[in-house]
Amino acid sequence: MKILIIDDERSIRNSLKEILGDEGHDVDVAEDGATALKMVDKDKYNAIFCDIKMPGMDGMEVLDKLVSMGIDSAIIMISGHGDIDTAVDCMKKGAFDFIQKPLDLNRILITLKNSTERATLVKENKILKKKVYGADMIGHSEPMEHIRQLIAKVAPTDARVLITGPNGSGKELIARNLHQQSLRSAMPYVEVNCAAIPSELIESELFGHEKGSFTSAVKQHKGKFEQANGGTLFLDEIGDMSLAAQAKVLRVLQERKLSRVGGDTDIEVDVRVVAATNKNLQKEIEKGTFREDLYHRLSVILIRVPSLDDRKDDIPELIDFFTNSCCDKGMTRKTFSKEAIELLQAKTWPGNIRELSNVVERLLILGGSTISAQDVKDFVNL
Repeated sequence: MKILIIDDERSIRNSLKEILGDEGHDVDVAEDGATALKMVDKDKYNAIFCDIKMPGMDGMEVLDKLVSMGIDSAIIMISGHGDIDTAVDCMKKGAFDFIQKPLDLNRILITLKNSTERATLVKENKILKKKVYGADMIGHSEPMEHIRQLIAKVAPTDARVLITGPNGSGKELIARNLHQQSLRSAMPYVEVNCAAIPSELIESELFGHEKGSFTSAVKQHKGKFEQANGGTLFLDEIGDMSLAAQAKVLRVLQERKLSRVGGDTDIEVDVRVVAATNKNLQKEIEKGTFREDLYHRLSVILIRVPSLDDRKDDIPELIDFFTNSCCDKGMTRKTFSKEAIELLQAKTWPGNIRELSNVVERLLILGGSTISAQDVKDFVNL
């Protein structure tokens, strides 16, 4: 483990460094809070031991600043004059543990073991959340705050939602957040990319089929509507769905019933439908390729996702998010210079968020230790 010890008493910090070093840990020391904060800003620590009583910036002030920095370190407060109230106050402020002096080696080692286990659980929980719901919505521009407010109002209801926006703008993420914040969040969330399924198979994929209903139907198959029963069904790129399939979807929305391909039994389903498209469905209706009655069924709530060009204030935050995502996969951590970020903000983004993600990964691989404006000019099509 990488450990930082903050204590104004040289004998204590040095003895603690020696003890923990003998246990195989990499240990740094700081004699005051200001020095420690600079070290934390430059390096990453698994655990930080901080004395409460120090001249200048005391330990509680250091604790407040460390917590406000959003670091992942386990902060362990130490004091020779502690009591229950002090310990409780430390824990309320965000400390992982409180240890009284004189320091007991066994207590220290147990605390470090517990902090490691907690860090592992937190990391696994983050990974699990990403697998189930995808990443959190990134950005605090005005358009994104408006979408957050809409989701907060709409998610707890069963209202159907139609999400529109250009390719790569994050429509899938909006759908996942609607499900995550809904009363159905403990039930299935099922995605269907209507554009990726051949028109002759879309009905079987959505509504299921009975054994023998067509040549390759060797067994009964439950469709996506049945799989999502009780939860949320996300119909992505619904503008590419055939008219025949649209008619059947309309029936399910109206009657809450479906029949599998080759079947004659009605099956009741309770599904919240969220749909998305990059097409202008009003124009598709005029062309006769999309049913107007289905459009009105789907668009009880309409959420328009802005292009990245309409939310460029979010680009620095998105760059930071994609950088962390790449580094979590083992890529060398690098920073972006202010000039590099400004160049990326000035760029036009036809591929939206998806394009920015690819560009960040490319720059982390090809750029210098600090991504410069020249790196952006060399490796990005401006």
